[in-house]
Formats: sequence, C-alpha cells, structure tokens
Amino acid sequence: MADRITSPFGAKSTAREVVAGHDLSGRVAIVTGAATGIGVETARALADAGAEVIIAARKPELGEEVANRINEEVGMKRVSFGMLDLSSFEAIRHFAHRWGDRRLNILINNAGVMACPLSRTADGLEMQIGTNHFGHFLLSVLLAPSLVDGAEHSGHRSRLVSLSSIGHRRSPIHFEDPNYNSRPYDKWEAYGQAKTANSLFAVGFDKRFKDKGVNANAVMPGGIMTPLQRHLPLEEQQALGWIDEKGKPREGFKTTEQGAATSVWAATGDELEGVGGLYLEDCAQAVPWSKDTPWVGVMPHALDPEAAERLWTLSVETTGAGA
Repeated sequence: MADRITSPFGAKSTAREVVAGHDLSGRVAIVTGAATGIGVETARALADAGAEVIIAARKPELGEEVANRINEEVGMKRVSFGMLDLSSFEAIRHFAHRWGDRRLNILINNAGVMACPLSRTADGLEMQIGTNHFGHFLLSVLLAPSLVDGAEHSGHRSRLVSLSSIGHRRSPIHFEDPNYNSRPYDKWEAYGQAKTANSLFAVGFDKRFKDKGVNANAVMPGGIMTPLQRHLPLEEQQALGWIDEKGKPREGFKTTEQGAATSVWAATGDELEGVGGLYLEDCAQAVPWSKDTPWVGVMPHALDPEAAERLWTLSVETTGAGA
C-alpha cells in the first residue's frame, strides 16, 4: 500500500480534535442513530464546527434531548431531530419525502443493530442486514440528489460515510439467502454479513456518484462500549475477550469521543477530498487484515468490486429504489 492515505490523527484521537480548524458553516449533515453512542459525539463535533446537524433516529424523546443538549453546549440551535426508523421502508420514504429537495453535504450512516436474536424488519428482512444495510441503502439513494445538489452549491464535494466494523471478517454476503429464510441463523455471521454490506455499499455508491461530486467511504470506528451491545450478556462479552471479570473493557477499546473520530475524519478530512471507495480505520486508510493483527485491517471481500455490484443489484431489487 505505497499510497496509503493517512492523517495526523490516530486511534486515540477524538472527534473534536479531528474537526478542529474546519469551518462547516453553511453545510448540512444527517447522522443516523445519533441519539446514543458514538453518533452523539459525531453530531456534537460537526455542530461544534458550524454544521447544521439532523439526528435521524427512532426515539424522539432521546433524540430531542441530545439535540437540545448539544445546542446548549454550542450556544445556538444547530442540531435538530428527525424521526427515522431504518427497519421500515415506508418510514424511510416518509423521512426522505419530508426532507424534500433540501441540500445535503454530509450523510453519516451510523445507526446499527448488533448480534440480535433472529427477528425481521417491517418488510420481512433479517433485522441486521435489513436495518444496517438495506435501510441505509434506501435512505442514501433517496437522499443522493440532495447530496449532489449540496456539492454543486457549496464548492465542496459531498460525503457519505458508511459505518462498517471489524465484524465484517465474520462473513461475506450470502447472496443465495441473505435473509436467513432457509439456512440456520447465526447472529454473529449475520452481523458480519451486514457489516460487509456496509463496506461494499460505500464502494458501489462512490462508483456511481463520484463524478457527480459525492464520495463515499466505509469506516471502522473501533471497539467501543455503547448501547450497541444491548443484546449481549456480560458473560458473552467476557468470552469474546471484550471485558474482564470485573467488567473493565480490554486494552484498545475506545471512548465514544475516540470512536467518533474516524467518522468525522471521513466526513471532513482534507486528505480524503475527492477520495472514495475505501475502508477507513483509526483516521487512516486501513491496512489489509492479517492473522498477526486480528483486531485491525480490512478483508478483501469487504472491498470486492464484483460483490459490490452484485449487492447493489440485490439492494435495488429489495428496496424498489430506482438507483
């Protein structure tokens, strides 16, 4: 990787450190799932730098509370809440319809479900790929004209950030049965498949929209203790090596402020101007995964252009989106 893209930041950098010096005045950002976890810190850092930020999430009380808190901190109303349930195509279309033809400069697909018991979205899809990928796919395609418009009128390329995970190493896309209709369900394989899809989506989106002023990259935020772990008992988290017997996270886990840093860098970093289709980690382009460093890096199946094309076709068929 002779031309690997890096930045002055790293694993311990915070979102606010990454955005320091950037003036995002006049730019509009949507962050999905920003009512909890690293989404809150992502929204806070962008608002801190002057952006108008919409927290798109499914819990109004929580979302409004976070928006109000950030507005108090920055001393003006820059953050608002928008109702969005990514497990329902109807709800996603409703959000996009309400958005209308407003310009958009940054879309951060941050929301996610991890390792839940087998359940289905409103449209009958397996919950993890249905919410994490297909829901975000439909949202992004419906908002793509707004991102293109944002680039045309701001003098800056628009950016889409798709949150993946090291979990992608657990599974490629099972194209023959992505929704576990006939094969036995494995919650971790399903999570891995969904996170692979998040990375492949950035590859496919960037290919289609880079010539229209929009770039897309995938992000591995790092290991962070957030409500994403809500479906995992403490014993399982200990067995995975995430926490010790006293409940203390293992060495290498990040704070939420550090976990939001790579998302914010993907959305604002000068090093990424005009660059897309990458998998980013610790505020740099990820190295290839290896057994010697199992907690970092990206596997080839998460950036495979053929798989990205196949997934795009499947996603158009599944969502009915005319992309």
